[in-house]
Amino acid sequence: MPKRVVSVSIGSSKRNSRAEVYVESLGETFVLERIGTDGSWEKAIELVKELDGKVDAFGLGGADLYVYAGNRRYTFRDAARMAQAARKTPMLDGSGLKHTLERNAIRLLEPQIGWKDKKVLIPSAVDRFGLAEALDAAGARTLFGDLIFGLGLPIPLYRLSLLQKIAYILLPIITQLPFQWLYPTGEKQEKEVRGWRQRYFEWADVVAGDWHFMRRFMPPSMQGKIILTNTTTPEDIEFMRARGIAKLITTTPRLEGRSFGTNVMEAFIVAVAGKYPLSEADYLEYIEKLNLRPEITELQPTLG
Repeated sequence: MPKRVVSVSIGSSKRNSRAEVYVESLGETFVLERIGTDGSWEKAIELVKELDGKVDAFGLGGADLYVYAGNRRYTFRDAARMAQAARKTPMLDGSGLKHTLERNAIRLLEPQIGWKDKKVLIPSAVDRFGLAEALDAAGARTLFGDLIFGLGLPIPLYRLSLLQKIAYILLPIITQLPFQWLYPTGEKQEKEVRGWRQRYFEWADVVAGDWHFMRRFMPPSMQGKIILTNTTTPEDIEFMRARGIAKLITTTPRLEGRSFGTNVMEAFIVAVAGKYPLSEADYLEYIEKLNLRPEITELQPTLG
């Protein structure tokens, strides 16, 4: 019997998918599934209870369980309810992998991208603090868009230290609010928001981080820009191509035509390892063993 990983997501069920991955070094097959509940926490909790103990690892999709600022970790109240429904099977939200895999990806992409002075927009940096730190360390001119895109305040942040101080004040409050106030869930993931936020996309050479945040606020023209993200489907690629985006970089390879979210890939690593919790060194070891490397997709036809 293949090992089974299921991502239970409060995102749209239209993005449901299933892939089989054969790991040659282990001689084992793994089934990766994503099941969306269209914004319903109750459906998600029921599904977790139903599958608990019957699958090898859960991913918590469409939401964060944890966000980070510096060395501090904050837990979202809504997501904690869902995580607590898993009594036997470990549940991963991707935050452990974001701290390791995405940092590693920035280092590996240096020869192709050249991060120094590259203008990078991260719409939500507390969701990907490891990525934000890695870009900052690589010398990118990074705009942290948490106040703009998360709270609707026209205040761009360009210093990681300032973002961290603001996060220390706000995150204890924000994580207790209903998650859908902060992040698009269910059908809201399909809706586009036009207006003043789009000028920050126009400023950037690269937009990095969560795909749903990007898609929601993206302007009609993204000519020549680079997207660095995860969780993209063939439909998402067509959407990007139509906007003029030059390159899509996913921090993990595409499987069965799509890249899975960090929650799925973290759950996959836990299923492969057969143990939980894993240390940062463990994650790095399995990232290397499974050859989880960034994948670059050229989206526009080249002339000549």
